[in-house]
Amino acid sequence: MASTTSSAAPAQTGRAGRNTWTVILCWITVLLEGYDLVVLGAIIPTLLKTHHLGMTAGDATTIATLSLVGVAIGAVSVGPLADWLGRRLLLIGSVVVFSLFTILVPLADSVTMFALLRLLAGLGLGACMPVSLTMMAEHMPAARRARASTLTMTGYHTGAVITSLLALQVTDNWQVLFYLLGVIGLVVAVIQWFRLPESEAFTRAKEAPDARRVPFTELLKPAYLRAGIGVWVASFMGLLLVYGLNTWLPKLMNDAGYPVPTAVTQLLVLNVGGVVGLVVGGLVADRRGIKGTTLAWFGAAVLMLACLSVKMDSDLLLNTVVFFTGVFVFSAQVLVYAYVTAFYPAAVRGTALGSASGIGRLGSIIGPTITGALVTAGIGHPWGFYFFAAVAVLALLAVLTLPRPAEGAPAEAPEVTA
Repeated sequence: MASTTSSAAPAQTGRAGRNTWTVILCWITVLLEGYDLVVLGAIIPTLLKTHHLGMTAGDATTIATLSLVGVAIGAVSVGPLADWLGRRLLLIGSVVVFSLFTILVPLADSVTMFALLRLLAGLGLGACMPVSLTMMAEHMPAARRARASTLTMTGYHTGAVITSLLALQVTDNWQVLFYLLGVIGLVVAVIQWFRLPESEAFTRAKEAPDARRVPFTELLKPAYLRAGIGVWVASFMGLLLVYGLNTWLPKLMNDAGYPVPTAVTQLLVLNVGGVVGLVVGGLVADRRGIKGTTLAWFGAAVLMLACLSVKMDSDLLLNTVVFFTGVFVFSAQVLVYAYVTAFYPAAVRGTALGSASGIGRLGSIIGPTITGALVTAGIGHPWGFYFFAAVAVLALLAVLTLPRPAEGAPAEAPEVTA
């Protein structure tokens, strides 16, 4: 009896260690994505002011768009590969690709090369988030999958804050931001090679007697189609809100008559709310159910966005509404990812999450474009917030169509709890 106990203890200790490394390394990987997706916006004013490579505002817009296109392609493409080759290998490879091309960006000798390198870096970057979320979910007990997704995504906002602070320090030496990101990414990849374990759920799925490569078309079969359509629409609308608000909130607030310092401060308040919402949203979803919580979160987002269309004389009231807008908008989007990890079995989970992330990225491109058109037309406020509220309504309706995780997905073997 004693020998059994003593042999079980090292096994539990070893599993706890593997789970700890998974949590740390996946969180850092998502932090790198948050850093990268803000870095271009942080340096565009400097690039235009110094006429780097003769860059114009139109060139900067093209580069930013191609970066997001690369991310979208990478997110969609990595899912089937992660379900075939494994989460660990794909995540490490994606970080290496992203890091190498990021280091090369400051060395570009033309606007075209600059844009191409950002596109290629985006291919690797787009794979990082869905694979990280998949690994985190599969290393957590099923009852904690919502928290696994939301806590992982706090890394994204942490990375965004770090980039903003560093950009204020380096000013015209913007190249440092890319070199630092690329080098750190390669260091992370080396640590992942030695410390990041493969997902046990993926290993079990591969070792099953009927294991096979799962194509994207698997998601179009009756067992998954209803959930797939709902997830794709909700993810598209959710990322449209996230990127639209992060890109245009200061300008919309300024158009509403708020002074520039107040308008810029709202972006910080919004993202602080986002971090709080991610932590709270995951806890509530694990206790009350992912679908119900996501519905409530998008519903609250509709209300908050509609409130922002009204000019407020109280700074306290304005900050409160913006804070809760961040709480509900940002975490609602991540709860859609949490739903994917709970609904789909391991054999198809990576493909499903990659498709949700990739299709959602189209929303991240379209959202700022439509909002920018409203601003250009001189109707950014209040119509920008009317637009965002309508988008949140569409996301809510999409989530409403989703089957509950226990309703439609084929069962899989129980997850190993730490």
